Amino acid sequence: MLGYAAKRVLVSIPVIFGILIVTFSLARMIPGDPCKAMLGDKVSAETCQAFVERHGLNKPLISQFFVYVEDIAHGNFGDSIRFSRPVTQIIVERLPMTAELAMLALIVATVVGVGLGIIAARKQNSATDVGTMVLANVGISMPVFWLGLMLAYLFGVILRGTPLWLPPSGRLSAGMASVPFYEVWHWQVVADTTQARFLAFLSNFYVLNALITGNWPLFWDALRHMVLPVIALSTIPMAVIARMTRSSLLDVLGRDYIRTARAKGVLDRDVVRKHALGNAMLPVVTILGLQMGALLSGAVLTETVFGLAGVGRMLVEAIFARDYPVVQAFTVMIAVSYVVINLLVDLSYSYLDPRIRPQ
Repeated sequence: MLGYAAKRVLVSIPVIFGILIVTFSLARMIPGDPCKAMLGDKVSAETCQAFVERHGLNKPLISQFFVYVEDIAHGNFGDSIRFSRPVTQIIVERLPMTAELAMLALIVATVVGVGLGIIAARKQNSATDVGTMVLANVGISMPVFWLGLMLAYLFGVILRGTPLWLPPSGRLSAGMASVPFYEVWHWQVVADTTQARFLAFLSNFYVLNALITGNWPLFWDALRHMVLPVIALSTIPMAVIARMTRSSLLDVLGRDYIRTARAKGVLDRDVVRKHALGNAMLPVVTILGLQMGALLSGAVLTETVFGLAGVGRMLVEAIFARDYPVVQAFTVMIAVSYVVINLLVDLSYSYLDPRIRPQ
């Protein structure tokens, strides 16, 4: 298994290098001048020249690319042109928000989608099956931004003052603050070190940070602020997973060994749970991997609608500002996440289906 995993990692290296090339090239193809985008159209030529030299934009593109690759190899994404701060600091602040939203949305989509798919497959052609698939088709047809606005209006405006009210924007209520777990536990952390950045990154997962520190008011407040964004973001993948689960499970339930198990008197729920579900999960796992990557890259609309300061909003702002280091860093991270997730999906196949385990 370790050898198989190592081979998959080696195969991924050229893919990641190709991602770096495409990301670097596309960032430079964005129309507009970074200097004028940041300093205004009336900026003088001398100021623009100093700006370009300070950020290394006057060097040949090939030189800029190799400097870019070398910096990434050392874990350095450069400094943001817009904020004059290391991009790694922005990643530590923004990525946990998007990752937390995407993971919660994937959990909800998986649990509900797989459950609905199993119910629909077990009751094929019944009213339950038809209703479930109609619900899935409606879910996959609703744009995220429209659904987000409708949810915010319903639960944040119409239901305001009732027990069903939910926060329509933001990550925490006014007056609430998430104290990092290492400060709660009085750890001695040296500032501006890899350890400090990693701990700060983990502590910016507000739900996780509140859970491990036992701060239950903060935990429930952070979770309540996640409900509407998670529903909006999980609806489409939930519908996709439900349809795939139903289709795959129906295919497995029609095979000979399933009919044999039923002929032996095995209960229907045991047939599904012990014999069919495991074999039906391979295409579902593939969909899960693709949906996780899509959730990370597609959170921009959800974050914009619900006022969440995550990767999506920052990436859009960086594109308009021609902030090349930020655009490159976040785009590379999203693309690499696809590679990593696909690697994990490939490795999970061998556990779900012994026939494809590497010998």
